This record gives sequence, C-alpha cells and structure tokens, in this order.
Amino acid sequence: MTRGIRTDWTLDEATAIHALPLPDLMARAGQVHRAHFDPCRIETASLLSIKTGGCPEDCGYCSQSAHHQTGVKATRLMDADEVIAAARRAKASGAQRFCMGAAWRSPKDRDMDKLCDMVRGVADLGLETCMTLGMLSSAQVARLKAAGLDFYNHNIDTSPDYYPQIAATRTMEDRLQTVDHVRRGGIKVCCGGIIGMGESDQDRIAMLVTLATLPAHPESVPVNLWNEIEGVPVQSRARPVDPFALVRTVALARILMPASVVRLSAGRTGMSDELQALCFLAGANSVFVGDQLLTTENPAAWKDADLFARLGLHVAPVAARAEPVAAE
Repeated sequence: MTRGIRTDWTLDEATAIHALPLPDLMARAGQVHRAHFDPCRIETASLLSIKTGGCPEDCGYCSQSAHHQTGVKATRLMDADEVIAAARRAKASGAQRFCMGAAWRSPKDRDMDKLCDMVRGVADLGLETCMTLGMLSSAQVARLKAAGLDFYNHNIDTSPDYYPQIAATRTMEDRLQTVDHVRRGGIKVCCGGIIGMGESDQDRIAMLVTLATLPAHPESVPVNLWNEIEGVPVQSRARPVDPFALVRTVALARILMPASVVRLSAGRTGMSDELQALCFLAGANSVFVGDQLLTTENPAAWKDADLFARLGLHVAPVAARAEPVAAE
C-alpha cells in the first residue's frame, strides 16, 4: 500500500473526521493536499455532450432521462469530426482534458467504431481523453483502452442506502461493476457524486467511504452540487447545501483519498468566489472549464482566469503520453 493511502476506512472514522471543528478539518486536509500535490496547481477539463437526451435510465436528478419532462430533446451521436473540432476549441481555451458524455444506459456495439475514432482524434491533439457512456462491458473497455482512452467517468451519485431513492433502473452494484471493469481494463477511473439531492450528511460521508474503500481509489473524484432542474423527481426534495457542508465534503474527500484529484464539477455557477477558494484550500484541485457542462451552465472562461489569478493558482500542464495511440 502506498504510504498514507488507505482503503480500509470505516464509516465511524470518516464521520469523526467530518465532525472536526472546521479550522482543524481544513488544516488536516491542507496538510494531506500538500503531501501529494502542489496546492497552487489546478487541473482543468472540458465536457461535451456527444449524444444528448433520450436516456432510458430513470435517474431522478437527470434532465436527459426519457422518463422526465424537462424540455431536453434527444439528439443523435455526433460525428467524430464535430467532436474533434470541439476538442480543438477546448484546448485553445485552456482545457487539459476533454471529456465526452453520451446519454445512454450503455453504448451499443455499432457505436464503438465512432467512439474510438473520437478518442484517437482527441488524443492526437495532445489532450487527455475521458468518456462517460453509461455501463460498459469488459470488451467495450478493451476497445476504448486500445483507442487511447485515459479516463472513464462513472459516478456512484450518492450513498448505497440513498441510491434507491435516486434511481430504479439500475443499482449501486451495477455502477460499481462498471467501475471494476474500467479499472481491470487499465483505464483510469473518474468517480464521484452529487450533493444536495435531499440526502443527509451521513449519506455524503457514506458515499465518500464507498469510494475510499474500493480496491484502488478513483484517480479523479468529481464533487457535483445539485442544480435546480424542473421536471425531475429530485427537484421536489432537493435542499440548498450549506456552503460549509460543501467545504466539509471536499475536505473529507481529500483526507480519505489523498492522491486523487478532487474536482469541483457541476454547480460552480452558484458558488461565490470565496466559497470556491475555501474548496481549493480544503483540497479541491480541478475544475471544468467552458460555458457548458452537458445541459447545465458553467462559469465563463474569463471568470475562472480572473479567480485563478487573484488566488495565485496556475493550471497544471497536460501529462505526456507514455506511448503513441495505435490505430485498431
């Protein structure tokens, strides 16, 4: 086991850490952060919806579910050339990683050629590649890996106990099985959750413990703040998240998963500069850049650049590839 990295955290331990006085919690998280990262360095990623709407899953927070009347219209899978052009624009705007998301339960085998072309094209631009396509089989993981996919995102969303309140068309076990397929297939894991969907503090803690007790921690842990979406079931029970509760969630993620990148994801448009700064001090070290995250808004590029400059933060360079991406 890498020094300082544990996968045997208990819920009681995590609860006690979460309950620390905020100055003590922040100090501990900051110490862990400095032991594994440059605290003045931020990773940046851009997210594109390559196939929007019409998803057969009933996830209660999602505007793209076919089960909910949200006004989001289903679209076809984009062509690889369109996606690569968008990736080129994202790189010019300062993104290091380009994430491609499709509203599917899982990709069909007939779509795999096009998806692999997207991965290769984005990788050729020198960007890190990430996809989120729903559940994957081991064979699909192998194809994406061969095409050069660096990361796969598959969030667990919430705690195991609260998950049945969020979705009925798949289970927490389904999600964890895909995470296992991705890990075994040699692709880095991006896996986090959403806070503000009516869950308790204990659910947030349990979600992080679930991630921190996987055989290996996710390389990236997105922390999403619920955005109001009319027409989805979660809207009726969602509650505003206390800013300090968000900071505590970020700090606990940093302490439990010291070497993971913790990303402030959806919801930053509703965060003040001061709240984002507190999250960075608590151990967050990545954000999405670009005006749009799938179907929700994101801060403008100039706002992020201004905030980073005021805080003295700098964007991390893209990691060099160990070997060229091979064609299939």
